[in-house]
Amino acid sequence: MDPSLPPPEITVLLLGDSEVGKSTFLSRLSLGIRPHGDESLPPYTLPKLRDLDQPFTFNISLYARPYTLSFYDTASPTNYTLLRPSFIILCYDISKRSSLASVQNHWISVVNTHFNYSETLPVMLLGLKRDLRKEWTEEDTKDGGRGDSVMPTEALNTAQELLCDRYAECSAITGELCREVLEDVAKLSARTTTEKGAKTDAGCVAM
Repeated sequence: MDPSLPPPEITVLLLGDSEVGKSTFLSRLSLGIRPHGDESLPPYTLPKLRDLDQPFTFNISLYARPYTLSFYDTASPTNYTLLRPSFIILCYDISKRSSLASVQNHWISVVNTHFNYSETLPVMLLGLKRDLRKEWTEEDTKDGGRGDSVMPTEALNTAQELLCDRYAECSAITGELCREVLEDVAKLSARTTTEKGAKTDAGCVAM
C-alpha cells in the first residue's frame, strides 16, 4: 500500500431492533482495542455518543497498514438503506428472544433486499447484553418450551441458517469478550479491502 495514499475507508453497518444495545456497543468500540494485558474494565464510564454524529469513525492499524472504519446504525441521519457498507453486523439482545426472531424475520430480509449488490459482503450475527443471559429453568423447558434468553448453540445455529460468516457475543457494559469481538470486527473489516474479501467459504465461524 502506498503510504502517500489515504487509508482505505471501510463502512460497517449495524442492523437490529432498537434497544438491543447497538449504541452501547459503539460506545465501547470508541475506547479502542485494549492491550491483552489490560484488565482495567469498568467501573469507568462509557462515553456518550450522539446519533447525529454518525458515522463514528475510528482509525486502526492492522498488518502494518492503516485503515479507517466508519460505523453506522439504524439511527443514522443518513437513511441506512442508502448506504453501501463493506461489512454488516446483525445485532440482537441475548436476553430478549424476540430480538433474534426479528433478525430472522425482518433484518436478514433487509440485507438481502437492500444490500444484495455484492456476493462477497460479509455478515456477522452479534449477540449483545451477554451479562443479562439467564439459564433456562425447568419451568421454561416444560413441554418443550424455552427461556427468554438465547443460548450460544442456538444462536450459532441461527447464524448458520442465515448464512452469516461469523457469530460472536459480548457485553458492552461489563467488557466481557468485547476485546475479542472488536479484534475480529477489525480483522474482517481489513479483509474486505483485499482481492479475496472477507466472505467465509467454509460457512459460519464462531468467534
